[in-house]
Amino acid sequence: MTDLALTGLSTRPAQAWGGVRLVPLVREEPIEDLRLDARLYDADFGVVAVDARTAYSSYIPHGFVASWTPDGTPAAAYGTQLRGPEERERTPGRMPLRFHRRMARRAGKNRLRFLPLHLALEGYLALHFGGPEIVWEEWSHRAISRGLSPRVEEAYVGAAVRGLEDALRVFEIHRGQCGVLLYVADALAAAFVVPHPDDYRALHTTLVHDLYGELIHHYAMFGGPVPDFQARIADATVRSLADLRAQARRQQDEWAAFHDQVMAGGLLGAGYTYQRVHDMGGYRLSRFLPPFERQRENHIGELITDGAGRLAYLKTFRLSENQVRRGHLLTRLAAAGWNLADTAVALGVTEPELGLRIEAAGFGHLLRQDVLDHYRAQARRGRR
Repeated sequence: MTDLALTGLSTRPAQAWGGVRLVPLVREEPIEDLRLDARLYDADFGVVAVDARTAYSSYIPHGFVASWTPDGTPAAAYGTQLRGPEERERTPGRMPLRFHRRMARRAGKNRLRFLPLHLALEGYLALHFGGPEIVWEEWSHRAISRGLSPRVEEAYVGAAVRGLEDALRVFEIHRGQCGVLLYVADALAAAFVVPHPDDYRALHTTLVHDLYGELIHHYAMFGGPVPDFQARIADATVRSLADLRAQARRQQDEWAAFHDQVMAGGLLGAGYTYQRVHDMGGYRLSRFLPPFERQRENHIGELITDGAGRLAYLKTFRLSENQVRRGHLLTRLAAAGWNLADTAVALGVTEPELGLRIEAAGFGHLLRQDVLDHYRAQARRGRR
């Protein structure tokens, strides 16, 4: 497990619009030998063949294509095409589906097509998807034969997050900007990083088509406007233009340090578990899962890094507390070999309490009905 770092990127002053705060990330030197462009699909809903027995279905309006050069010479993006408002708002008479082969698949020499964010979401849904590996008597036949299938989670498209579309429209893109950290009611909702400023300009508006968790949707719906962070320079410290520049630079550095350590600390300070997805010349596409610690921020995501650890691409999704609870429970069960008694000891609860936690997390069908009824009866007797 290791932390996540925004290596090669610098934080710039935030911009706020209503309850949405956008913090730009810039590169001093853009990455020239890896480029990203969007591939728009003719259907917003897609089904992905993860393997011969597993399918993933979701809202998938576009994919990303990564293009790279093996010798480090500059690469060119193939070009992003955006649908116009009339085409985007036209309501179809049916719900078309698009079928995809794999989350990440070669699209030619030195090109890789992958489904942004869904690569990370599928990794979360696949967490211990096979279910119990040992046929303990408490688990149902369905749990043994089918595991957690079907595994379902809910999310909101960015267009449903109040204020996000307007904020993206009025947001001023900085020179050299290659990414953004997106906050709603000052809760970190997502991070998005690309290799080159031209890629960011082309892909900036795709954030409104990304998926966001329940927590972010609720914060946007019920939260109020967020205040601006204003720089304050004491008159006595400025005697010349050079002094003014130095004070302005100090304010910028202080803001960046505060942001990275405090506001983004929940994303950058966690220890993640990484899974390699695909190697692309001198770059590697991976996805990561958090430690599923309760009562704190937990983010899943995907990233591309080079051999020196420089971050070329990043996209994250913030889990709700219920999603964290499910991940925490599955991780503890798997660590104990899906033995309920051992898991209960590790969690510091009784076995009936654990059974009811499993039910409350939405996994009650994994337990035999008579076992679950027995746990409920014991819990009722314990409350008398």
